[in-house]
Amino acid sequence: MERIVRTNPRLMHAPVGNYSHVTRVPKGAGFIVTAGQIGTDMNGNVPDQLNEQIKNTFANMKQVLKSEGLSPDSVIKVNVWATEEIDWDYFYQLWNEWFANEYPSMTIAYITALGLPELKIEIELWCAEL
Repeated sequence: MERIVRTNPRLMHAPVGNYSHVTRVPKGAGFIVTAGQIGTDMNGNVPDQLNEQIKNTFANMKQVLKSEGLSPDSVIKVNVWATEEIDWDYFYQLWNEWFANEYPSMTIAYITALGLPELKIEIELWCAEL
């Protein structure tokens, strides 16, 4: 059975964070992209603190994957947008619980605003279904 392969080319610098430079998806895999997941709780409330929004965002990511019968192993690419500096120690604590050294490719951008003024982070998942 073919699998998703994550690599870092030897002829370039190592990743500056917990991600892979290249994620190779086998031919014939299904492709699923989620909307950006945000830090709302189940009632639609948005906490004021970024770390609380990150916690809720990961919970929402888990639910959106579960709804499609996917797991973190299915995630091939992550786009992260934040309006303030991320507490990487906290973020990577949750990230590493998800990916355990099998990191997807990742892009991070700091921007001035997201779709709602109270949002501080949004994370979009690209997934492969084998």
